[in-house]
Amino acid sequence: MANTLQDPKVATVLDRMYAESSNQMSQLRERRGQFDRPMTTQERAEAMSEFYIPVTPEAGRLLYSLVRSTRPATVVEFGMSFGISAIHLASAVRDNGTGRVVTTELSTSKIAAAKKTFADTGLDDVITILEGDALTTLDSLDGPADFVLLDGWKDLYLPVLELLEPRLHAGVLIVADNTSAQDTAPYLDRVRNPGNGYVSFNFQVRDSDSMEVSCRTND
Repeated sequence: MANTLQDPKVATVLDRMYAESSNQMSQLRERRGQFDRPMTTQERAEAMSEFYIPVTPEAGRLLYSLVRSTRPATVVEFGMSFGISAIHLASAVRDNGTGRVVTTELSTSKIAAAKKTFADTGLDDVITILEGDALTTLDSLDGPADFVLLDGWKDLYLPVLELLEPRLHAGVLIVADNTSAQDTAPYLDRVRNPGNGYVSFNFQVRDSDSMEVSCRTND
């Protein structure tokens, strides 16, 4: 039996988005220095509003598999961008037959593009977009978070985790992307300390970057 990732509507959209992302890489490298200056969260969102910076296809399939196997009622994503990872998460929710994806994004142009994409794939009915600063929008999340993907600004991984911790029960998985970035160090220190209630491990997802998968061990 085919899964939703193999649905032509979904597969075609993902192929297009990954191709567009690949075409952007040289431009992103040329402009990377422009992002080193101090910026507000809004300024950073606007500066990156045209760039995908997605999870890899392999990481996307991993996210799909983890959600299929853990069957979370609510998947929370920090950092939607154009929605590639949300499509993988929502495809798993659809195939589970239950659950929802709650994703966050600050860029208005990315939100508009993602809404159209989610409608085109037929996954919009299982995805809720929280528009605005995630540290504000996630504070109003109704109910527990049963699976978490961190893929927004790396220096906010720890504040987002701290915000969500009261909503995390034992067994919840937290997946953090791009954990080779220096800004993720405070987050990694938190989840790698067993005294903080996590079991965590790291693995390479591309030549120069990694993901951290952490399991909450207590309520």
